[in-house]
Amino acid sequence: MFRAPLNLFRTLAIAEAISWTLLITGLILRATADLAIAVTIGGGIHGFVFLSYGATAILVAKNQRWGAWPTIVAIGSAIVPYATIPTELWLHRSGRLRGDWRLVATADPRDAAWHDRLMRWFLKRPWVLGALIALAVVVLFVILLIVGPPGGRD
Repeated sequence: MFRAPLNLFRTLAIAEAISWTLLITGLILRATADLAIAVTIGGGIHGFVFLSYGATAILVAKNQRWGAWPTIVAIGSAIVPYATIPTELWLHRSGRLRGDWRLVATADPRDAAWHDRLMRWFLKRPWVLGALIALAVVVLFVILLIVGPPGGRD
């Protein structure tokens, strides 16, 4: 399913946009129908997908060897509602999502770095990588739930 960085990034960019819809719908339901639970549900889903998208953007940026600007734009696009979709289109059209996962070292001197070797090790074991990223997202999500929502609790 995610045989290329493009597929994974596109899937999470779309999921992030959908999660914005859930959050905004929850906010509207809270304001119009006094359904605070809608924000809790929509916000929770959005928060989890937001963190997952950020982790995916970092992984794809590392694999694709993006510079700082495309990486910052990709991560920052999750903050603006629905901005992940035009960002994905821009990255795709500019060729930044072209190619496969870097599973094998090349003659490029950057492939000799310890973090590139570690990334290749994890990319060859996608279930381990997925579980590690999921664990990191869950831990961060729980920490953020303990800290509380933006703007504080009601």
